[in-house]
Parts: sequence; C-alpha cells; structure tokens
Amino acid sequence: MRFRDVFSIIGPSMIGPSSSHTAGAARLGRAARAICGAQPNQAEIVLYGSFAETYQGHGTDRALVAGLLGYLPSDPRIRDALVIAAEAGMEVSFRPSSRPAHHPNTAKLCLLANEQETVVTGSSIGGGNIEITGVNGFDVKFTAGYPTLLVFHRDRPGMLADMTDLYRDAGLNIGYMEVDRKSRSGDVLTVIESDGRLPDGSLRLLGSLAGVERVCGVDSNETEESL
Repeated sequence: MRFRDVFSIIGPSMIGPSSSHTAGAARLGRAARAICGAQPNQAEIVLYGSFAETYQGHGTDRALVAGLLGYLPSDPRIRDALVIAAEAGMEVSFRPSSRPAHHPNTAKLCLLANEQETVVTGSSIGGGNIEITGVNGFDVKFTAGYPTLLVFHRDRPGMLADMTDLYRDAGLNIGYMEVDRKSRSGDVLTVIESDGRLPDGSLRLLGSLAGVERVCGVDSNETEESL
C-alpha cells in the first residue's frame, strides 16, 4: 500500500464514524463518478463483506452516494446525501451480497448516466484510502491517490509509446501503468498514474490519438472530479 504522507496514515479529514466505511466509501463514489463522466441518474450499489453487514449503521450508504454527488469525505452534506440524491433525481438502490470479495470493504457501483452504463468495483483499504479493481469488465488496480488517467482505446502497435511520449514531453514521471485488453486488436483500458496532471494541450493530443475512444481523469483526493 502506498501512502502520500503521514496524514494518510493518521486518517483523512472526514465526516465519521469510520475512515474505512465513510471516508473511503466517499472516495469510491467520487472515483466512480469521475469514471462515469457525469453524475449518474441511476445507481445500483452491490456491497460485499463488512460493507454488506454494516453499511447503514456506519453510514457507508450515505458516503458512497455523497461521492457520486461529487462531495469530498469532509463535506457535512454526507449526512443528508440520500435525500439530496433523491431530490436531484438520482435513483439509488443497495444490494448486500454474501459472495466473497478480495477485500472485506468492497462495493460494485453500476451507474447509468446519459444512457451509458459504467460499472466500477473498488475497496476501501484503510485510512480513507481506496483501490479500484474493476472498470467495465477490465481488471485493473489503482488507488486514485495520484493524478490518474484512464484511457479506453483499441489495441494497436505503438499506442503505449504514443501515450508515454506525451508524458515525457510534458516533463511528468509515470509512477504506475497497467494495461488490460479484452482481446488481441480489441478493446483496451490503460491506467496511468503520474506525479502531476497532464497539461490540457497534452490531454487533447492524447484524446486525439488514433484508436483512443475516451479519456477520463480520477484523483479521489482532489476537488476536481474529472479531466
């Protein structure tokens, strides 16, 4: 597990009662919203392990929905997130599952926005930190604790070199990269964590590369929801 600083170990600024069940859950919701690209109008949230057992008593349900609304873990509106979401026209349902998950605090968020479905699976791994392990059928692993880009693209020779060249030209170090493809010459998701945000001009160039279908930015510790 990577920590950004000593405050990540102590715990985040948050609305309680639990960093794992509330702060981490809010960050999961924010990450899913960013990947979705918009505030969803429908959300089915499947809960596993400890989340499934205690989600109402620990406020996990409110925290996840608060994240979908774009709220930070410290936002006092978390307490009223379910009501606020309903007033905003967001239909939310929760489904506890008894199936095992790779981590006790795991949720799968099935979101619908602009007639586009997005499915994000992630876990709250302690101290308010999160780990995303699945996006739209792709197996990934990233924390959203650093500026992160998700690049949905077609598989073609030279694609990764084209992407990393943009980071090099922008003077940014890539701290982590993961690639998952559904088939040879098929759909691919590349996740790139870096030390800083890719400049707007470079981001536009990335989105215009041959074969790139969509780019979204995720950083659960920042105020901006997506790039």
